[in-house]
Amino acid sequence: MASGPPLTIPTSERRDSTLLSPVEYDADAVSIRSDQDTDSEDDELQMRARTSGELRARDRLVFMEEDEVDRLVTDARRKQERERRGSGLPIPNPLKFLSRRSSDASLSRSPARADAASTENLVPEKRQQRRERRRRKKERLLADAKDGEDGELMYEMEQGGMRDGSSTGESSDREDSDELDRKGLKQFADAKSRRRRNCCRWLIIHALIVTSFALLVLVAWKLSLAKKAEVARQFVSNGTALFAPTTILISLDGFRADFLNRGLTPRLNAFIKEGVSPLYMLPSFPSVTFPNHYTLATGLYPESHGVVGNTFWDPELEADFYYTDPDRSLDPKWWGGEPFWVTAEKAGIRSAIHMWPGSEAHILGVEPSFLDKYNGKEKLPKKVKRILEFLDKPGREDPTADPADMRPQLIAAYVPDVDSDGHKYGPNSTEIRSTIKAADEMLEELFEGLEQRNLTHIVNVIVVSDHGMATTDTSRLMQLDDLVDLDRIRHVDGWPLVGLRLHNDSELQEVYDGVIEKTKGNPNIEVYLRDVNMPERYHFSNNDRIAPLWLVPKTGWNLVQRQDFDIEEAKANDIVYHPRGLHGYDHEHPLMRAIFVARGPAFPHEPGSRLEAFQNIEVYNILCDSIGLAPIANNGTLRLPLRPIGLHDPEVVMEEPPDPVSSYTLEPTPVRPTLVSQAPAATTASRSLGVDPVHTSLSTPNPVQVDPATPQPATPQPTGQAADEGDSKNSGTLLDDAKSAAKGFWDWLTDKFDDIWDKITGSDQGEKGNG
Repeated sequence: MASGPPLTIPTSERRDSTLLSPVEYDADAVSIRSDQDTDSEDDELQMRARTSGELRARDRLVFMEEDEVDRLVTDARRKQERERRGSGLPIPNPLKFLSRRSSDASLSRSPARADAASTENLVPEKRQQRRERRRRKKERLLADAKDGEDGELMYEMEQGGMRDGSSTGESSDREDSDELDRKGLKQFADAKSRRRRNCCRWLIIHALIVTSFALLVLVAWKLSLAKKAEVARQFVSNGTALFAPTTILISLDGFRADFLNRGLTPRLNAFIKEGVSPLYMLPSFPSVTFPNHYTLATGLYPESHGVVGNTFWDPELEADFYYTDPDRSLDPKWWGGEPFWVTAEKAGIRSAIHMWPGSEAHILGVEPSFLDKYNGKEKLPKKVKRILEFLDKPGREDPTADPADMRPQLIAAYVPDVDSDGHKYGPNSTEIRSTIKAADEMLEELFEGLEQRNLTHIVNVIVVSDHGMATTDTSRLMQLDDLVDLDRIRHVDGWPLVGLRLHNDSELQEVYDGVIEKTKGNPNIEVYLRDVNMPERYHFSNNDRIAPLWLVPKTGWNLVQRQDFDIEEAKANDIVYHPRGLHGYDHEHPLMRAIFVARGPAFPHEPGSRLEAFQNIEVYNILCDSIGLAPIANNGTLRLPLRPIGLHDPEVVMEEPPDPVSSYTLEPTPVRPTLVSQAPAATTASRSLGVDPVHTSLSTPNPVQVDPATPQPATPQPTGQAADEGDSKNSGTLLDDAKSAAKGFWDWLTDKFDDIWDKITGSDQGEKGNG
């Protein structure tokens, strides 16, 4: 093959040619291309020669044109659909339906024909404007792409928004398409975002509403269950009637705690094993009947409720209270605080009070639903019958019941027999044994009645006493006339402790000093000024009804006025002092201890549970809680449920405190030993000195311990009257026993006569005991 001279390209052509030309590298490419390349191949080479910016711009234009075509097709379809539905006919035109389907098919098959069909209805002027805008936009994009300036295009593609001045959205057929397209797209994006936020917000709101409603339904369901459970707890069926929480409170006046150890009370001892109780309960000071029964009823110390003794003087009212005189004692002005029957009646809970001290006094103008007046001669079986009558009354389950005769929920009964015979015969007498046994039999009869009515586990039973009892003796008396000049005294309050009010209050210190001097070295009496040195544990100073000067004898001793009982004469003539038993002493002394035993649904403790010893100010709260009654403010702190400290040990027997010493002879220079602790049983030295047995544990008695630094006195020998008394002790004892036996028979005979007389005359009112 002959070769010709090489083809030379002029310099001007080289300068005009682009470096991107596919033939630049080869001089023969021109001849080769001119001979072999077709037009299509030439176009392909030209496409390959474009920059990446030009390619992206062209792709963008193609996408925009396709989007515009799609919008036009969509608008056309919507317009046809509106025209088709414009007639309001429920059945569409079949021909239109077929033509629409064929046109849709043709549009889907040929985008160009669809484009032409969709643009036939456009106004020529608008069509020409649109084409002109498209041409200008195409030229601008190509020019920017050729120079590498495709930032606007990239912003639109990446950010999805329209920058001010952007021309990529000018394909709209609206006259103000540039600005409106940008705003439209922005509004569409904002609207979509708002719809999304609104949807989330409403979802959250509805979720909260549904959750709240579900919680309300759950709470209502729980409350309904609680209410049903409360109703189930409040009303329990015994098989014949529905019983709301019901409590029976029995007070055995004068029942000393250690009476339970005498083998006379099988029912009470079994009751302790069935329920919950302390070894003993402390009364309040002074340990006498009316103050303590009203403390049991109110939860207040006597200084707080105002009944500070069985007898006392009120300087403000200028009147005296005397417990056996109904005209005075039943005036509501004496009774402060709010007793449990008033609390119950104010809360709509019916109460039945059987002879409780103070219940007849119309306190706060509220009366119990059922009230039995005091009758000291009422027999114990009749008391049981009366309590069971209250339980047999119809309740709320009987729609025909008379509201005035409906069953009470709170029943309180007072039993004075043990106290009465304790005063008459003494706490260690033969007669008191039968009285204690009779009280226990009364409780046995009551429990049998509850069992017959299927109420053993439905009705709460609480048995308490108000104080204990100590034996008296002529040898343990002190003449008040010898200690104070009674001519200077205006009122004498209390018994056996004595409160003194003077005619001239300015003489108080002088009289006090005189009594201190006369009782100097006497261990059997304490002297206090109410506002100076009254023991705080007595809670017996914050009331003007409490006398300013008090003489408090030790347990078993007593102060008497000569006009009532001459001690020297009684000793000379061997006269027995009455009453044979007394109380009212230091409320913490073992001989003054009371009882508390409870059983029932309000006391869900292990049988035989033991409590710490507490004072009787706590009973009011316990009683109110047992029937679901809200107590008012009081001095008590215990609330149900109680907190036992263990179980009663059957091998631990509560020691019986000894009687006080029988006599005391004053030494010229007596020295009182300092006692660290004392036992229930006094030693020979303590008995000879007349030292009062102190308070100790009932389970493990400790011997008396004397401070070794204190000089110990010799045991005094009986002299004078004391010696004579010792010499005639045996004969005196036999004589006393004979007198007691004769008096016991006489009392029995007179009681029988009184019963017959009451039946004949219909009289049912007796006198109150010693309190």
